Amino acid sequence: MLARVKYERSKYTALGGVVLGTSVIAAFSMWNFATEALGKVSLVALVPTVIWMLFVLNLDRWLVTPQPNARRRAGPLVARLLIALLLGVVIAEPLVLRIFQTAIEERVADDRTGAIDRLRTNLVRCNPVPSTTQPVTPEGCDKTYVLSFGATPGERGEELSALRSDAAALQKRVDRDSARLEDIDSEVRDECRRLIRIAATGLYQRTSECLRLRDKAQDYRTTHRTSENEKRLAGMNSRISKIEAELTSSRGTFLKARADGIEERLEEERAKQKEIGVLERIRALDELAGGNGVLFAGIWLVRLLFVLLDMLPVLVKYLSGDTAYDRMLTSESNSAVKIHGEEVRLGERRAMANLEIAQDAIEQEVRRHRAESEAASREHTAAMNIRVRQAVNALEDEIRRSSTV
Repeated sequence: MLARVKYERSKYTALGGVVLGTSVIAAFSMWNFATEALGKVSLVALVPTVIWMLFVLNLDRWLVTPQPNARRRAGPLVARLLIALLLGVVIAEPLVLRIFQTAIEERVADDRTGAIDRLRTNLVRCNPVPSTTQPVTPEGCDKTYVLSFGATPGERGEELSALRSDAAALQKRVDRDSARLEDIDSEVRDECRRLIRIAATGLYQRTSECLRLRDKAQDYRTTHRTSENEKRLAGMNSRISKIEAELTSSRGTFLKARADGIEERLEEERAKQKEIGVLERIRALDELAGGNGVLFAGIWLVRLLFVLLDMLPVLVKYLSGDTAYDRMLTSESNSAVKIHGEEVRLGERRAMANLEIAQDAIEQEVRRHRAESEAASREHTAAMNIRVRQAVNALEDEIRRSSTV
């Protein structure tokens, strides 16, 4: 048929080139998608690429296949355009990701770095150095950010706090007693510098007030246990220094264990961030587009361009209008339908005639069998009647002979 309209051969050749071009674009799109999914360039990606190319090639061929009486049916045209649109959307996305690959990878790297920094901050915030045996979990921290440790400096911290409180109270008491005792000793020193002369002996001796003040100072030391309190305070301070040293060592051990645990969690998180997946790329592209109006417009222009390229075969075919080849195809199709209908009706007539002939033959055979059966029945009845008459005659003859005798 196309040989009869040779001037349209170039048109359909060009249409075939458009179909082949869209299949090549689809193959390139699938190659990018497969390599991004695998995380590397591999020959394995050729398998889905070739399959997708052949599928798109045959699908586009079907979409642009001329349809008889196409003007009378708008539904198939709309369906083909929708299929081409969906196919274009699927093919366009990997190509858009490829074009904006550099910006996408930079955004993903920034997001991953931010995620690592937030994880480190939360791990440090949710695992503070415990100051009590029952540490309180900070607000907003769950099991995801809480680490487990074998030993913590919380118990020694409580002991140190209690010991410091007791030492402070004792220090105040010692300072108060020391100040009071210093005042008494000062009075003793001032009074005991004074000497009085005994008239009887002519010797000098201290006054009775000096002796009284000395007794008072000694009594104050005994009553308030100033020496014992000072020794006890010195022991407390020594114990505080020892606990502080142990607590510093324990705190250092805890900080090292926390740092190791945080680094281990960060390594686990980095291990999950090996290759950039397709969904991660799509999310990063949407985030980039959402924050920049110019980039948003550029991304959608590129998408629409590839969608239009993938819809191009259908658009070229149906925007070119009705050609002589299409009209010839419609005529050929209608003629074939009519011929087929006539052939079907002719076959029906032949079948009906054969059925009637067979039915007549069967009816004749039935009538023949019926006539033969009736003739046989009459012959059998006649034979039976003859036999009966013969038997009756013989019986009558026998009766007559008997009567004669």
